[in-house]
Amino acid sequence: MKKVLFLFGTRPEAIKMAPLIAAFSCDADFEVKVGVTAQHREMLDQVLSFFEIKVDYDLNLMKPNQTLHELTADLIAKITSDILLKEHFDLVFVQGDTTTVLAGALASFYQKIKIVHIEAGLRSGDMLSPFPEEMNRVLTSRITSFHFCPTEAASENLTKENINDNVFVVGNTVIDALLMGLQKIDADKEQELLSKFDFIDFSKKIILVTCHRRENFGKPFEEICEALLNIATSFENLAEIVYPVHLNPNIKEVAKSQLIADNIKLIWPLDYPELIWMMNKSNIIITDSGGIQEEAPSLGKPVLVLREVTERMEGVHSGTAVLVGSNKAKIILETQKLLENPSYYSQIATASNPYGDGTTSQKIKEIISRF
Repeated sequence: MKKVLFLFGTRPEAIKMAPLIAAFSCDADFEVKVGVTAQHREMLDQVLSFFEIKVDYDLNLMKPNQTLHELTADLIAKITSDILLKEHFDLVFVQGDTTTVLAGALASFYQKIKIVHIEAGLRSGDMLSPFPEEMNRVLTSRITSFHFCPTEAASENLTKENINDNVFVVGNTVIDALLMGLQKIDADKEQELLSKFDFIDFSKKIILVTCHRRENFGKPFEEICEALLNIATSFENLAEIVYPVHLNPNIKEVAKSQLIADNIKLIWPLDYPELIWMMNKSNIIITDSGGIQEEAPSLGKPVLVLREVTERMEGVHSGTAVLVGSNKAKIILETQKLLENPSYYSQIATASNPYGDGTTSQKIKEIISRF
């Protein structure tokens, strides 16, 4: 029996690990342990509860105004002392590109434990965008034993870096999680959510907005807000913008001061089941989120990506997403085309999702079982 540790710290990691934890927990050949660093405390806890994930180690490491230097050092030290030295693990699973991923991989490498990297091979080509995530994943790849790539393009990125051993293209577990999550929202939950969001006019075309990345702080976010206000004014009777506003003051204060219109609904940050439900209710999604770029195509929702560069170009190339950055004119033009041109909308909404079909977790388990 192999003892495996699933280690993560943020909501996106938890979402993408959830179907893997479920798949491995159902196999008698594996003893599964879960460790969390709690980079996102409240948002993480929502996902743990929704997917009924039992946590064995909770480091609860976040502190107010913590620097990246302090967080990284604390993570490496505590992951080692409070988890890796407590019991022997054959494999440690990390997912994505957070500081927890880099610290967890380093701590495991120092203990000579094999590292399994989920969502391996993503690259923007710019070490400062996104920061520090791009370098987190580049460095993690150098010490990883098993690389599970979501797409062929991600695998090719590793080949360019002379990483060729144990590289597998399996799709992205985020699709597994999305389908699992929607199955958990039954008719009673649907009515509960409709009642909770009764101030939103779902008879209109819903434009869901998420924007929180640090590269959009300042002038870029102000331009995004100008675009959204223009869209709201131009399509007052046709569309409603729903924006769950991130709590970061760089986002929250600007959004509250600029996005003032009857058909713009600034709401609280959504927990995971609320978010996937709202995505399913939407017609268009405007986002700087990596996970949503992957999820939305499985729901047939066109995505406008609020980033100058993205490590998820497969969606752009396959036609499920359009890169608009923070360019006011591009955001307005692409949204207008989606609202007014049914054939253009259908072309994007029906494009095949390059990130998988919901079977990624099973594929990963079957591959790991062979070693």
